[in-house]
Amino acid sequence: MLAFSKAERKSSVSAEFTQSVVSLGERAREARGLQRDELFGALYLLGCLNGLFGRFIQAARADGPLAAAISIDINVIVFFACFAGLSVMFSTVGQGIGDQRIRGLDIVVAAFFLILVALPIYPLSWVALTGLSLYVVLCARDNSDRVRAAIILFALAVPMFWSRLLFQLFAKVILDIDAALVATVLDSSRTGNMVRFADGSGFMIVLAPCSSLANMSLAFLCWVSISQWVGHRWSRADFLWSGLACLSVVAVNVTRISLMGLGQSYYNAIHNQWGDLVTNTAMLLLMVTFSVLGARREIFSRV
Repeated sequence: MLAFSKAERKSSVSAEFTQSVVSLGERAREARGLQRDELFGALYLLGCLNGLFGRFIQAARADGPLAAAISIDINVIVFFACFAGLSVMFSTVGQGIGDQRIRGLDIVVAAFFLILVALPIYPLSWVALTGLSLYVVLCARDNSDRVRAAIILFALAVPMFWSRLLFQLFAKVILDIDAALVATVLDSSRTGNMVRFADGSGFMIVLAPCSSLANMSLAFLCWVSISQWVGHRWSRADFLWSGLACLSVVAVNVTRISLMGLGQSYYNAIHNQWGDLVTNTAMLLLMVTFSVLGARREIFSRV
């Protein structure tokens, strides 16, 4: 009799599972005539819906349904990115662009994607979207529209998951940078993420919701979504326009915190929902303006 180690048995089971998934996928593809872009589009749609729903539930529990619907995390830029990415992906379905035959590796990637999305941990949907986008860009790049869609949806995962993870890992450093910028503007002192009011009436604490990182990731998403949606050709000037989009939201955020830091009366007048609305609106306008200017050639050629 032959004796197999535990690792060898586990490897054998894993290989059999992968082979069975590929075999089932091939039979399903042959039976239904499923195209490659239809498969990727369906996976992206499922991942976006699951990730957004999970984020909405999380925000609703913390702040209520209305606040969750209009929050900075789930806003017009995020929804536009979903629309842009999915519309570009499905735009080539049925047109025979690129190789539309589903391959065995596509089925394996789809299986792992579905496993991550099915788990009751909503942020894993953005991890799945990231992995699928990298796979499309690296291994399924024979269709330029498919690659454009993958880039948009990869960028979508940045503010929805990766910037949050980055903040959790380096929260102190990030908040200290924001506090240092505000202290410089006010010509005041600071201790860590605490900034002394300009009138000397106490200290103001710069907390996570006031961080510029989340706003920068949304500006990055806005730039990528608009430029890729219209098929913008990248050039050196893109560094300028995308940089202006990111820096503008940092400037607005630091300006707002600095105004609050003038004194406790200013803090109470600005640190509320109306102040948030004005700030977020200004950021949105600047993000869109610089992104449109950067891709103006392609945008206005369609008008």
